[in-house]
Amino acid sequence: MITLDTHIIIWDALQPEKLSPKARKAIDRANEMGEIVIADISLWEIAMLMAKKRLNIDTTYIEFISLVRAANHYVFESITPEIADLSISLHSEINLDPADRLICATSIVRVAPLVTADSNLRASKLVKTIW
Repeated sequence: MITLDTHIIIWDALQPEKLSPKARKAIDRANEMGEIVIADISLWEIAMLMAKKRLNIDTTYIEFISLVRAANHYVFESITPEIADLSISLHSEINLDPADRLICATSIVRVAPLVTADSNLRASKLVKTIW
């Protein structure tokens, strides 16, 4: 089981060449088993990126997410009380971005390494990462 950072969801769908070989292998393996965790905050982040035109796709947000969901075996994880509590108590080595903190907390609670290219998150000793 793995957790995907928001940019990894986008890269996997639109720019798979940006993924490291290790990330690609982890995603493919987890997808075969239906064990790719997506923190629901990532859905919001993608919607915001599209609304602000920082992610330009020739389709609507709903259509894009529907295509992404159809292409992979994602498990969407809601913010549970445990995830919310952990996200606010993570050490400052996890940046103050609420979305990153929730994604990291989801990864930790689900015991599912986080696939991310984010150097700050990869440097953290609090969350196991794959890149």
